[in-house]
Amino acid sequence: MLKVAILDDYQNVSQQFVDLEKLSGKYEIKIFSKPFEDEADAIEKLSDFEALLIMRERTPITKNLIENLTKLKFIITSGLRNKSVDLDTAKKQNIIVCGTESNLNPTPELTWALILGLARNLKEEIDNMYQGYWQTTLGVELKGKILGLIGLGKVGSQVAKIAKAFGMEVMAWSENLNLDTCKKLKVLPCSKDDLIKNSDFISIHVQGGERYKNCITLKEMDKMKKTAFLINTSRGPIVNEDDLIIALSTNEIAGAGLDVYEKEPLPENNKLRFLPNALLTPHIGYVTAENYLIYYSQMIESLEACVSGKPIRVIE
Repeated sequence: MLKVAILDDYQNVSQQFVDLEKLSGKYEIKIFSKPFEDEADAIEKLSDFEALLIMRERTPITKNLIENLTKLKFIITSGLRNKSVDLDTAKKQNIIVCGTESNLNPTPELTWALILGLARNLKEEIDNMYQGYWQTTLGVELKGKILGLIGLGKVGSQVAKIAKAFGMEVMAWSENLNLDTCKKLKVLPCSKDDLIKNSDFISIHVQGGERYKNCITLKEMDKMKKTAFLINTSRGPIVNEDDLIIALSTNEIAGAGLDVYEKEPLPENNKLRFLPNALLTPHIGYVTAENYLIYYSQMIESLEACVSGKPIRVIE
C-alpha cells in the first residue's frame, strides 16, 4: 500500500475531513500533528513515505528534504501555490506536486477582526473584564479614518470594500498596483511614502517572497502616525520583526495586529508575546472549517488522480 503522511495537523482535525477507514484498503496513512523539531527530524520520520499531504507553508519542503526522501512520489499541498516547496528540486526528482482550491474570504474577515480589535482595545478590555475592571480604555471610531492597503489584489480588494462600508477613506500602494481596480473600488492610488505617512491603519496584502521582504522597517514605522496601527495577515517577513518590536515597545506606533510571523509557530519567548499593544493570532487567516473541507477533500482527490496516472491541479 502507498504510504501517505498528513503533515502539521496542528488542531487534530484532519480525520473530520478524511475518512481513514474508507481509505485504509488503499493507503497506509499517518498523521503528524506537531511540527518537526528540525529538518533532520523530518527526514528521519518521513523517510518511508511516498506521498505527503501538506498544509501550505508549515513544514518547509526544501531541496535537502526532498533529496533525502528517496521514496517520495507525490506532494499535495493546500492552495494552488506554496513558496515553501522547492518545485525545481521536486521536478528533478520526478515528484508530482499538486494543489487544492481555497476560499479567499477568511483572510479579509480576520483582517477586520484585528482592525476592530485594535480600534476598540479588545485585548486589554477583555483581559480587564476577567480581572474585575470596567471601562478602562478609550477606543477610536473607523468612520472618516484612512485605511492604507499595501496590495490591492483579491484579498486587499475585499478589505477595501468593507472599509467603504465603515465610511473609511482607502489608499493603496504596491509595485504592480492596478489603477482600474482602484477606480472601480474608489481607492486612491498613492506612493508608498504617502500611504505610510497618512494612514490611520495600514494593512498588508501582498505576496511573500524577496520582492516585499522587509517592506516595512523602522524607517517606515518612524514615518507613521503615532496613533496608527499596522496589520499583517500576509507573510511575516514583509515586516521586519525586530524593528516592529522596537516601534511597539517605544510607542512609535499605537499597535499592531499580527497573524503571521518571521518564524512559525511563534517561539514562546518571542518578545511580541509580551507587548500590550500587539494583538496576536496564530496564523489562522485561512483556518476555517469551510476551507479545511476544501483542502482535505481535494488533497485526497488529487492523491487518487496521481495514483491513477492522471494528476490534477498540478503546480509547476
